[in-house]
Amino acid sequence: MRVRAVTIGWTVEWQGGRIANGAEIARLPQRVRAYFAEAGIELQTLRLATQPFPNVVAPEEVTVFARALCAVAETAGFDYVSMGPAGPEQHAWMSHIVPALVENETLFAAISTTTDDGRVALPAVEAAGRVISELARRTAGGFGNLRFAALALCPPGIPFFPAAYHDGGEVALSVAWEVADDALAAVTGARSLGEAERRLEERLSQVAERLWTAVEGLAVRLGARALGIDCSLAPYPDETRSVAAAFERLGLQPFGAPGTLAVAASITSVLQRLPVRRTGFCGLMLPVLEDARLGALAQAGQLQLSTLLVASAVCGVGLDVIPLPGETTAAQLSGLVLDVATLATRLKKPLLTRLMPIPGLRPGETVRFAFSFFAPAAVLPLAGAVPQQWFTSDPGQNTGEDEL
Repeated sequence: MRVRAVTIGWTVEWQGGRIANGAEIARLPQRVRAYFAEAGIELQTLRLATQPFPNVVAPEEVTVFARALCAVAETAGFDYVSMGPAGPEQHAWMSHIVPALVENETLFAAISTTTDDGRVALPAVEAAGRVISELARRTAGGFGNLRFAALALCPPGIPFFPAAYHDGGEVALSVAWEVADDALAAVTGARSLGEAERRLEERLSQVAERLWTAVEGLAVRLGARALGIDCSLAPYPDETRSVAAAFERLGLQPFGAPGTLAVAASITSVLQRLPVRRTGFCGLMLPVLEDARLGALAQAGQLQLSTLLVASAVCGVGLDVIPLPGETTAAQLSGLVLDVATLATRLKKPLLTRLMPIPGLRPGETVRFAFSFFAPAAVLPLAGAVPQQWFTSDPGQNTGEDEL
């Protein structure tokens, strides 16, 4: 059994230009790693998530805060840290996300594109497109966009980054597992979709119950709240841990062929009825750069962006680490963010958009990053223009027309 991440939710206190309560988390990573080692469970990463950063600091303090937060997290022994999202109304903070991410390579952040009453906020959508475009230009190979996402209806307590943020209460923990290999083994040889679903539920239920027992024990040891397991299927970049390969083991050749949506919905239904406390997305992850089979299909010209977007409607997490042409405009990026946010609000489910324009690359060209969680892939084509005026509102009016 592997755990992709244990994410600790922590309420940071900022006083006089410094983090005042860093001592609270000083020994947590050591204790978590020791606990999982004793339990015989492989733990890949340990992550820290705070409450949304606009709730902590003024706009002009963001970069100083981000630097201090990363220093405290690194000293404690966390691998990555998320300072959460700027909300759809917090425009003054959004322009500081790029410099903070450029300066701190272990930092994650986001923008929420939906309002508290479940509508799409167009100015936030536009801002997300601008941030993605700027990060592509200001980080080597556009890699900085790994650490940024546009969120739609994403609640606190998601363990997967960049969606993670804390609710501001007592210390909490959530867990992201990695069981794509178990899923692949469970569906191999199934003679029907129904049989595959039954076998998958039986196998993953056993794994989930064992892991949840461990998570509850860890929460007691730490004196923390156990929020749950995000039961999403997350791939690792080899074919034995590919989510797309699980589709093809069922006879769907290739992923994206007719029936893809049905398989996605079937697998997701299993994940969402596993007999443990759940948190986060609990869906099917189809991140092109993290899934070896999806990357290979992209290189063969057999993967379409539209397939991934439609799959989000029945399974998903959204559009995740999608390699796009370097010439993609901020307006086109905002258009994709808008589509995902619209799906989220219509279907009332959490989704994210994490896009990676690759400077200098065109559709079909190979993408390779020296990063252990990425597989080789190729740039997906993105055709058509998006009117920039879609995302702007008349400053002289307050009609509510900048929301959907």
